[in-house]
Amino acid sequence: MKKALMVMAAVFVLTGCTDRNNEKNMNTPVLTQEWDKVFPLSEKVSHRKVTFETQFGLTLAADLYEPKDAAGKLPAIAVSGPFGASKEQSSGLYAMKMAERGFVALAFDPSYTGESSGEPRRTASPDINTEDFMAAVDYLSRQANVDTARIGIIGICGWGGIALNAAAADTRIKATVVSTMYDMTRVSGKGYFDADDNEQTRHAAREAVSRQRLAGPMAMAGGVVDPLPEDAPQFVKDYHDYYKTARGYHARSGNSTDGWRAIGTQAYANARFLYYTNEIRSAVLVMHGEKAHSRYMGEDAYKYMVEGQPAAGIKPNPNPANKELLIIPGASHCDLYDGGYTEAAGKGEPKNMIPWDKLADFFTKNLR
Repeated sequence: MKKALMVMAAVFVLTGCTDRNNEKNMNTPVLTQEWDKVFPLSEKVSHRKVTFETQFGLTLAADLYEPKDAAGKLPAIAVSGPFGASKEQSSGLYAMKMAERGFVALAFDPSYTGESSGEPRRTASPDINTEDFMAAVDYLSRQANVDTARIGIIGICGWGGIALNAAAADTRIKATVVSTMYDMTRVSGKGYFDADDNEQTRHAAREAVSRQRLAGPMAMAGGVVDPLPEDAPQFVKDYHDYYKTARGYHARSGNSTDGWRAIGTQAYANARFLYYTNEIRSAVLVMHGEKAHSRYMGEDAYKYMVEGQPAAGIKPNPNPANKELLIIPGASHCDLYDGGYTEAAGKGEPKNMIPWDKLADFFTKNLR
């Protein structure tokens, strides 16, 4: 059973299911207007809350960051992630930093999470989440100050794989950055490092989810484990340090609170991303930390995107020159959420592991 639970533990580290769903009804979002991010607002940007619709009829809530005093049509970037986080955390920071550098940037809460609409809460699927990114591109394309020919996306952690899926499907996306990425379909179906890639383990996981559908389909699976076990792996400690301390805690983040619905992400285990990423013609930057436990997912995604799998009849990318792999020396997985700190709970000195100017240069070069 321990291996069966690997499907969910891959990201969220379960604390046990609870029969509670204590968020207010979210079919009609009510936006919080006061500043409640885990980072301070930059004086270089303006900020406002916005909403937009998806093709599934859901209303997504977002923060729009714009460079002050900028004129004319600007390049734009949509940002989301990590999987289970909220726009008040890492994605908002990325969007704000890009706005400081001249981009209109949109950080959004995915469907069924945060301030976005959708019932039941904390539900996800590959098709709905890929549409979330494409709907964000729709929204940016309608803005008077956005150049519709210069729109890119950033996907962080689990939303890195979703971003690649969106880039393979939507030719309006001219440049993509994936940071410290997870391929949620791979880790959900195979476990870490594909260690559970066998029929027996997947069957046990499916049986557990099947029983849960009858026992309590609205039960919540639990966010990042708290209190932290003494023998927790380092990456679990890193997640705890971000999501459960003042460094990154937010009440609307599932990873900080009660996690996903216990059966809310089961579609990821039976799906596979990245199948057509070898056909992405637009520019892609895959950025990962040297010491990240998830590094292999970013490196494999990059290799597949550029080289294909000739032995399986999947051809190399016809446009490999605009694909890039960037490994950040010394960085862990969560260092690329906010740059990292020299001490726990966001104390000490900032490590500044995220190369903001490099990201801006990548988008400037490829959004033109």
